[in-house]
Amino acid sequence: MSTEKSSLHTRNLHRDPYDFEQLISCVPELKHYVFVNAYQTTTINFSIPKAVKLLNKALLEHFYHVKNWDIPDTNLCPPIPGRADYVHYIADLLAESSGEIPAGVAVKGLDIGTGANLVYPLIAHRSYGWQMLGTDISDDSLKNAREILDQNLDLLPVIQLQQQPDPKHIFKNILKSDDRFTFSMCNPPFHDSEEAAMKGNIRKTKNINRSKKQKPLLNFSGQQSELWCEGGELAFISTMIRESAEFASQVLWFTCLVSKKDNLPKLLELLKKVKTADFKIIDMAQGQKVSRMLAWTFIPQQKQKYWFK
Repeated sequence: MSTEKSSLHTRNLHRDPYDFEQLISCVPELKHYVFVNAYQTTTINFSIPKAVKLLNKALLEHFYHVKNWDIPDTNLCPPIPGRADYVHYIADLLAESSGEIPAGVAVKGLDIGTGANLVYPLIAHRSYGWQMLGTDISDDSLKNAREILDQNLDLLPVIQLQQQPDPKHIFKNILKSDDRFTFSMCNPPFHDSEEAAMKGNIRKTKNINRSKKQKPLLNFSGQQSELWCEGGELAFISTMIRESAEFASQVLWFTCLVSKKDNLPKLLELLKKVKTADFKIIDMAQGQKVSRMLAWTFIPQQKQKYWFK
């Protein structure tokens, strides 16, 4: 039996080893992919796309009461424990502003690039009762996200979806003048080209399989908007920071994951340039790698608690 995953957030529901009996009771098909490895640990082969997708489906049903979750094989299959971590770190951030973790639909979150999987809004609402808006540039991704909501009718009033018509923008076209969001969140495209994304997939495949396979496996697939954009992560987050200044009074905390630590100095320089009131770098585990959350606000600390009144 493997030990507790202590790198995950203390409130993360996935710190303990997976109880595959429980998970199989949620998604019976998962049993075909579960086995006991050489270390006598019950697990699945994470290089098999179908196995990973069924594990996700079971985790979402068992822990978050999400029924019939599914995504196309061509879309990114997110690791649920790491995604949950981001949500819990945002909750901690909001607690610093309000004095306690705020719960319920009065808290409105904006998920930029929600994807076909809709995972952040699902976990955020089920964990804290927050209301969420998921945006994406892909109509196909949003169509699948709508199908997930249609399978979970109780979520329709609390999770909305909106397409971003212009891939050059992030908050523009989405935020109307009277909108107020408690936070925004984003897991940005990591690579700067399709070629770089493919190389990254091959590396991940080798890490999991310990093999020389050159063909990336589908659980590391993804649409272009999920994996790469011109200029990569640095360009994407830089655009986000510049645009955030135009909506400074409408979002309490802007946040974004940053995979490449080397990008931080330029991003921090830009945050100072747009005159933020405060910013934070919060280290966190994201699956097999260490990531970090960059958070910034234009609201002075003494005024932040009034946001929740």
